[in-house]
Amino acid sequence: MLMPRKDSVLFLFKFIFGIIVLISSFVMAMVFGAADVRIKEIFLAMTSLEANDAVNVIREIRLPREIGAVFVGASLSVAGAIMQGLTRNPLADPGLLGLTAGANAALALTIALIPHANYFSMTIACFIGSAVGALMVFGIGAMKKGGFSPFRIVLAGASVSAFLFAIAEGISLYFKISKDVSMWTAGGLMGTNWKQLGIIVPFTGIGMIISFFLSRQLTIISFHEEVAIGLGQKIAQIKAVLFIVIILLTGASVALVGNMAFIGLMVPHIVRAIVGTDYRYVLPMSAIIGASFMLMADTLGRTIHAPYETPVAAIVSFLGLPFFLFIVQKRGKAIT
Repeated sequence: MLMPRKDSVLFLFKFIFGIIVLISSFVMAMVFGAADVRIKEIFLAMTSLEANDAVNVIREIRLPREIGAVFVGASLSVAGAIMQGLTRNPLADPGLLGLTAGANAALALTIALIPHANYFSMTIACFIGSAVGALMVFGIGAMKKGGFSPFRIVLAGASVSAFLFAIAEGISLYFKISKDVSMWTAGGLMGTNWKQLGIIVPFTGIGMIISFFLSRQLTIISFHEEVAIGLGQKIAQIKAVLFIVIILLTGASVALVGNMAFIGLMVPHIVRAIVGTDYRYVLPMSAIIGASFMLMADTLGRTIHAPYETPVAAIVSFLGLPFFLFIVQKRGKAIT
């Protein structure tokens, strides 16, 4: 059932606390790194025209990077929550169900065939690749009589992801563009700039806004489709729109940071433990917690072995794999 209206006040307090965590994570990400900066310099960079070396580092390197972390973390978390709601599969995640692998393969193909393609073209390629990857996974998962099995979908996702990553690697080797492809697919925020954000942020912003508007319908679908149909919901249209939202959020994220698994798996589970199963609350809180998580992971990656960077994808995977195994062990009987 949907969360009672009286609990909205409790959610508001939790949401405000989440905003505080997000702001704190953002400030930490701005302050700490290979070159530590002061709070005063961050304030100057954002509020005045004054310029010095530290302020320039903040404005041109650290600020766009951390804004990118916010939108990528929020996008992947919301996409994961939507996927788990639509499929009623606790293991659903854009990185585990072929979307990021499809985007990576599309990137490699675009770089090979259109070497001078601009960033907007790369982003569109990621959208197309994500859609192809998802369609392959769900197509394979639906082949067996009896409909979707969450466990079968995960196996299909692993197989399709391996296949698409192999295609990307084969294209890289054949066309001798391994270095260029690796720069896109390594899974990190290094080099994020304002031009990239100007392309990515509108897509992710629109995708999240649409998902928030459809959160009530997603809650009903996540319980039982027959109930949703009985309540007059247009299931096919809602699923189609939410599928497009997932493609927008995942494709834009991959275009910016490359392969990034497990965020869309972990964050929705954490959020549901905090706010319950009503997606009117799960989706916005997933955006907040996902953004905070990505900021903290990026900060750790920049500081754990400074001045060298530890790939943020490695940090996320280090935390995500045990979480994945925990979910499998906890809910194994329910998903087989």
